[in-house]
Amino acid sequence: MDEIDELVRRHPSLEACRTDIEAAAKGIISAYEKGGFLITCGNGGSCSDADHIVGELMKGFVKRRPLDDKSKETLDNELFPDLGSKLQTPLRAISLTSSPALLTAFSNDVDANLAYAQQAYAWAGPESAFLGISTSGNSKNVLAAGIAAKAKGAFTIGLTNAVGGAMPSVFDCVIRAPETETYKVQELHLPIYHALCLAVEGHFFSK
Repeated sequence: MDEIDELVRRHPSLEACRTDIEAAAKGIISAYEKGGFLITCGNGGSCSDADHIVGELMKGFVKRRPLDDKSKETLDNELFPDLGSKLQTPLRAISLTSSPALLTAFSNDVDANLAYAQQAYAWAGPESAFLGISTSGNSKNVLAAGIAAKAKGAFTIGLTNAVGGAMPSVFDCVIRAPETETYKVQELHLPIYHALCLAVEGHFFSK
């Protein structure tokens, strides 16, 4: 994939995890080709990364994503005559970090470590992909969500550090950023998931 070749050219240390990055991109693409979507989550800075990924996928990232003519005709109306021209074709994605009422209710009433898992179990299916982000690889709530998503048939991806923590025992594909200090791991996570978003977008959109 050209986008991942470019990633490794700019960040040579990521050659060590190129194969896993490519596998993750293919898994996400497969989910979209089945009519599905991406589910993602994380904690702290990784929570922000999960939201960031959704932001890149749900609207144009570097490609134009105009709606097809039929969709434009359906959307245009007297109140918003250019609605169909301004909306963009999404690559559907959801961050499990963005439902505070459900997260806090489940954490308070049941088990905080399973609040993401409850959502993952509700959303995931064979047509979806799940991306869990944990700089340690041991975040209990992310691991539990990965287990729940996998149980529903989702292709599961872990994004973590050089060691991997418990993620390799849970996820179908684990991308190990070749660092162990949290901030250094996070510094590599961003170009990795940007490359994933670029590769997925490039597969579906040509301009």
